[in-house]
Amino acid sequence: MHKHDVKGVLFDLDGTLADTAPDLVYALNLSLEDAGFTAQPLEKMRHAASHGSLYLVKTAIPDADEALQLKIQQGLLQHYGQINGELSRLFDGLPELLNLFDQHSIPYGIVTNKPARFARPLVDKLGLTGRVNAMISGDSTRHAKPHTAPMLLAAQQIATSPQQILYLGDAERDLVAAHNANMLGGVALWGYLSASDKPELWPSKRHFVDGSSLTQFFTE
Repeated sequence: MHKHDVKGVLFDLDGTLADTAPDLVYALNLSLEDAGFTAQPLEKMRHAASHGSLYLVKTAIPDADEALQLKIQQGLLQHYGQINGELSRLFDGLPELLNLFDQHSIPYGIVTNKPARFARPLVDKLGLTGRVNAMISGDSTRHAKPHTAPMLLAAQQIATSPQQILYLGDAERDLVAAHNANMLGGVALWGYLSASDKPELWPSKRHFVDGSSLTQFFTE
């Protein structure tokens, strides 16, 4: 894959474009404490932040019964709605990359499985609402990633053929979605990968270690 193959870029949100784990784990801990459980360290929970609220809860209290896990999940979502975006930020190197895209009129957008009620306020707090050409949430189409529906909708919104889109993600479902939509998949190795993840086995065209390496790809 060469930079000249890429005419548009799409990002996963949590763990790829933005470091949202501090907000998510904070909301998790508030809900855990409401239920009498001990708060979990951010670094222990960071790898789970890309996989949804219930996965976070199950990682924190794997031995709790399902009803209790669901109750704590609901508390997490309530707390998260109040603090969403307060501690989140773009990953290092990505503000400069987005500036580069703006300067060269390279369209870019977001495809996330996060529901719109959380994704859109977060994107707004990150200062990206007026900049992204596509904002596809987990409920924008009938199917979420790894289905191709949200990917192809985003391609339409950035007016770029899928074959010329680089999609960046930090989870296997992201790269499967990109592959199935005929996009160029890039693994964001700076994201919320766990020790058991094997990104070398994911269907991708390239791996990027950080935001700076991604910028280098577009400027080399």
